[in-house]
Amino acid sequence: MSASSGSGVSTELQVAAKVVELVRELAGRAAEAEVNVRHRALALTRFANSAIHQNVAEATTGVRLRLHLDGRTAAGSTTVTSVDGLRSLVERTLAAARVTPPDPGWAGLTLPAALHISAGHPGSGEHSGLAFGFDEATARATPAERAERVRAFVDAAGGLETAGYCRTEYVSAAFANTAGQAVEGRTAEAAMDGIARNNGADGVARLAAARLADLDGAALGARAAAKARAAAAPIELPPGEYEVVLEPTAVADLLQNFSVFGFNGKSYTEKQSFAELGKEQFDPSVTIVDDPLGSRGEPAPGLPFDDEGTPARSLVLVREGVTKAVTHDRTSAAEAGAESTGHAAATSRSWGAFPAHLRMEAGPPVTGTPGEPAAVVESARPFLAHMRRGLLVTDLWYTRVLDPKTLVVTGLTRNGVWLVEDGEITRPVGNLRFTQSYPQALGPGRVLGIGAESVLLPDSWGGAHYASPALHLASWNFTGNASG
Repeated sequence: MSASSGSGVSTELQVAAKVVELVRELAGRAAEAEVNVRHRALALTRFANSAIHQNVAEATTGVRLRLHLDGRTAAGSTTVTSVDGLRSLVERTLAAARVTPPDPGWAGLTLPAALHISAGHPGSGEHSGLAFGFDEATARATPAERAERVRAFVDAAGGLETAGYCRTEYVSAAFANTAGQAVEGRTAEAAMDGIARNNGADGVARLAAARLADLDGAALGARAAAKARAAAAPIELPPGEYEVVLEPTAVADLLQNFSVFGFNGKSYTEKQSFAELGKEQFDPSVTIVDDPLGSRGEPAPGLPFDDEGTPARSLVLVREGVTKAVTHDRTSAAEAGAESTGHAAATSRSWGAFPAHLRMEAGPPVTGTPGEPAAVVESARPFLAHMRRGLLVTDLWYTRVLDPKTLVVTGLTRNGVWLVEDGEITRPVGNLRFTQSYPQALGPGRVLGIGAESVLLPDSWGGAHYASPALHLASWNFTGNASG
């Protein structure tokens, strides 16, 4: 898993150090530079019509250089990691910097700092992050191992048509800058997402994990099939405000939108976010943490540093209903008079830094469905007994933000909605369109219950993970059915 071959530059950290050396050689000591090197190996096993139809894998090493010289900033990238390729990258980036407009917002470089070591993740040195959330077996998973989980999913669906994927990903990364910061880390992740179809009704099951061994294809297939069978022959309901129970798969969409549009430090500084620090904006039962390192000791599929070399750490965004923090890179932190929270990314200067490993803390223990593995326990089910009339919602999709300041979102339900009356599921319901302020839905007094388990789910945007419990909410604004 080396960064290159035949060049004498082998590891990601060595590549980063070589680029720094070349910057000093070609631009002198006045230049400020930071280098990100990332080797990514992604393997995907896809299935449709209950059979594997695609098994693909790719491995690439990318080098990104950001350089600041004479008040001007430019960036460049390459996948050619030979010495000649790296020299060309530096030369091109220098040439771009000389003709780029001045950059008054440049916030400088990250100074040398050791990585944070969370409980359960022993470090191997001051600058090493090689032990963070990393499972060697997942990094080296074979097509046969992914196929085993696909077979188990298909078999457990009991003859229903199935489709989906099982993927594994390995990332080895390094960062170095001309201020002396040099860090490295690696991580591995596995995910499975599948549907079962029954006469036009779909049931879904998905799960992400730091270990492929934690993905139980049979449990996921059985869950998807049970939901598909229960969703057949849906009725239509009129629009209106309904009490709802959102399953973890639906809650993940709330966390994603909170992340990108709410806790984004750039949006906050520009007053385009709903976030008001120190204010009770959520129900007291709500606590939301960004946790790339797994502060509780469990592996987490995150790197221990960001794209500016700032060490990653656990950050409480909401504690018992009170908004406590937003996330920053160095640029937005300087504008806000704050410090970087370790959330810089390749696009954060343009789009803002946002948390990519959100976890909504689970509620008190409740009884799940007997016999189901903990990873896919139906933590929504216990709330149904307390509903006089409401809806159980599996999934939200095609969501679009109408007003970022209040985070009013419109979208559709998907993969199963059911009417609940007097504590019992009575009928499946056709998909509904909604328009709802997400923070308002979780506001003080509006959260009636939080599931006892936060389930780690993959993000369709890539690179982010959301640990979501089920939510029992007082109301949700449905504006029509899926066709209107």
